[in-house]
Amino acid sequence: MISTAFLTPLPIALNRADADGGTVPEWIQLTPTGPRLPGNDGRAWTMADAETVVANCRARLNEGQDIPVDFDHATHVKGARGEYAPAVGFIKEVEARDGAIWGRVDWNEAGREALASRSYRYVSPGFDFHKVTGAVRRIVSAGLTNLPNFTMPALNREGEPQETEMDAAVLQALGLKQDASAADAVVAITTLKRENETALNRAESPDPDKFVPKADYELATNRVTELETQVKAAQDAEIEAEVDAAVEAGKIAPASRDYHLATCRTEGGLDRFRGFVGQSPVIAPDKRTAKTTTTAKTDKDGLSAEELAVCRQMGMSPADFAAAKAADQE
Repeated sequence: MISTAFLTPLPIALNRADADGGTVPEWIQLTPTGPRLPGNDGRAWTMADAETVVANCRARLNEGQDIPVDFDHATHVKGARGEYAPAVGFIKEVEARDGAIWGRVDWNEAGREALASRSYRYVSPGFDFHKVTGAVRRIVSAGLTNLPNFTMPALNREGEPQETEMDAAVLQALGLKQDASAADAVVAITTLKRENETALNRAESPDPDKFVPKADYELATNRVTELETQVKAAQDAEIEAEVDAAVEAGKIAPASRDYHLATCRTEGGLDRFRGFVGQSPVIAPDKRTAKTTTTAKTDKDGLSAEELAVCRQMGMSPADFAAAKAADQE
């Protein structure tokens, strides 16, 4: 169960001494110090053993798969829309230093100019992690940015977490207005919990105007959890239906299904995918009308003609596509 995040748990400044001196840092810090990598929205990842993450990165580097560095994660944002998304450098080496991961970057002219001119001052990692435990497995990219993501889940850009609609029963139990959101409910529940704990420590008889019965509190928290689960399930079902329809229509290759599912689950990803599919030509036989199938030929990277067409459409190299495909299949 592996997923990919392009999120910045904390803003990581580039080496200021080098930047202030007008030179470009060769080694940059890619992650905060583990073992816990917290996000300001309450979520967190773990990196108990930085050396293991480094070993996983080196295995890919030894296969000739350098780690790209770009502007604002363009490889994953613009690349997913088939737009031009060049790298500004490639990470050639990685090291674990005091629980954090550092990388040696081979900058190109655009990268050196951006750093020497101090146009970009921060770096944020993209990494694979276990969906259940949140354990970081491997650094897959890095993005130069001036807007470190403090709220998430946007891709290292400022934005608010998506809110879940609440039903009348929960809102009434919490004393909230009908247009209140899941975030409002969480704040109300947290506030009530703290007030209840304080009052019980100071008085034998809590004020009924300030506190709610335990049964009402538990009902509200249970309903919040149920609604969030239902909304997530509905969103996942919608995403899978859209991607499967594109596969059936021959707009994307079946082998790239998992890649598109992952990009659709990012903020705004489903809308970008719909736009991409709407403008894309048919690159594979339409399964809804095709009566016969053929054996696909593959190139030196093991990609079929349909997958090569996807590469051209998305502006990706066959090697990068093959690497992403292999990672999704792990």
